[in-house]
Amino acid sequence: MTILAALGCGVVAGVFFAFSALVLPGLRRTTPAEGVAAMRAVNAAALTPAFLGVFLGTALLSGVAAVGGGPWAWAGAALYLLGGLGLTIAFHVPRNDELARVATPDYWARYLREWAPANHVRALASLAASAAFLLSALRW
Repeated sequence: MTILAALGCGVVAGVFFAFSALVLPGLRRTTPAEGVAAMRAVNAAALTPAFLGVFLGTALLSGVAAVGGGPWAWAGAALYLLGGLGLTIAFHVPRNDELARVATPDYWARYLREWAPANHVRALASLAASAAFLLSALRW
């Protein structure tokens, strides 16, 4: 379970990193109307079994790995559940929901300004969680 949690966290970290490194810079190069439309399409695509299975499945694996693991497994679970899943639910989802309702250029600029740094945090938290789970697995 610990190795699977590490792999899941790594995959999710990669998704968040790709978003920070490629998708958001690309969206910044579009007009606000194009950027909003593209981001709405991405948000809809995130609600598919492919992404949700990995994203939520990793949360489940993280919890299971923590129960049977030592301090590194607990650290990995905390990093993923708080920094990956928790930040998404508490910070990104409400902004995505608002973007679905509000499409003004001012809101789009604010959205990018707020959303991007928090995405960097969840990418780093997910990567750190992956590393913590790997350290836990090495200790076994």
